Amino acid sequence: MLSACLLMNACATYKQNIMLNHDENFVASRLTTEARNLERSYTIKPNDRLNVKVYTNSGERIIDPDYELNKGINQSVRLRPDPEYLVRLDGKVFLPMVGDVSLEGKTLHEADLLLSNLYAEYFTSPYIITSYTNKRVTVLGAPGGAIVPLVNENITVAEVLALAGGLKNTGKATNIVLLRNNDVYLIDFSTIDGFRDGNQIVQPGDIVYVEPIKRFLSENSAQLAIILSTLSTVTTLLVLIFR
Repeated sequence: MLSACLLMNACATYKQNIMLNHDENFVASRLTTEARNLERSYTIKPNDRLNVKVYTNSGERIIDPDYELNKGINQSVRLRPDPEYLVRLDGKVFLPMVGDVSLEGKTLHEADLLLSNLYAEYFTSPYIITSYTNKRVTVLGAPGGAIVPLVNENITVAEVLALAGGLKNTGKATNIVLLRNNDVYLIDFSTIDGFRDGNQIVQPGDIVYVEPIKRFLSENSAQLAIILSTLSTVTTLLVLIFR
């Protein structure tokens, strides 16, 4: 009886770390071919954090080939802080010198053009480089869990998984789940057709889950050892009693 209880307990703990289970009636969201391959530019949203670099003279210091413009500049000046700027809930961001600027809904290129015009009041031919610092995708499951920064736009599911360490031999290529707001996409990377259909461009805030491959014996070896030890002890006691 004791060994049976232990075995039931081992079975009960099996697969408890599997997420996003669904029944056979679940219908996943589907993408059209156009939507799957659509490249897009991220737009600035509230709570985004931005890095804004301002250069004068059309950015000549960036491409200074002989470092002539940096000669005689103190090292501490060149290593000045690189702050982040928060986009508030009203869609505005407070920037040095120009103050509040409404950037919500604009792409990075549009933001660069707008800020160039604003900083032209203070600098000669300003050149602006705006970038995100907090656009990311969350990867859970077999890769072990990772936050993947989206340093480039139009990154695909396969690239995100590669940045998170890949599937290795612990994840099911047949069961990859992509969560996007209220939409759930089931992806099968085990076939070429499945890869073509599922390798879509991710969006900031997406969650990619790779179901782990469950190995009953290896994952429950400690509990199985207890069960076998208990069975051996009980068997030995019974033999001694009946003798």
